[in-house]
Amino acid sequence: QVQLVETGGGLVQAGGSLRLSCAASGRVFNTLDLGWFRQAPGQEREFVAGINWRGTNTDYADSVKGRFTISRDNNKNTIYLQMSSLKPEDTAVYSCAGGFDGSGDSPTNYLYWGQGTQVTVSA
Repeated sequence: QVQLVETGGGLVQAGGSLRLSCAASGRVFNTLDLGWFRQAPGQEREFVAGINWRGTNTDYADSVKGRFTISRDNNKNTIYLQMSSLKPEDTAVYSCAGGFDGSGDSPTNYLYWGQGTQVTVSA
């Protein structure tokens, strides 16, 4: 069984940067595709960024492309989301998730979820 815990959220001014971390436990961690999702109040959960289990491929939502970077360190059982040039519309609860190979950008394909960390971007 996989456990995921996100940290690093907080309040930041527009244009600022923030780095989220997701620490994982479980023997299958290195076999999982991993992704970051976000959910604003009253909104559906949306895909932000994903990385395959080898870390050789990444993809991003158009809204964050060029501003956010996803990475993983399998030796530390940790994934990261480096966020730069933050905008108020980035405000949301950010969650990391794990799924089997080919999970892609659909949250329904991910089996393991963290509790989320709040990111608030002020204008």
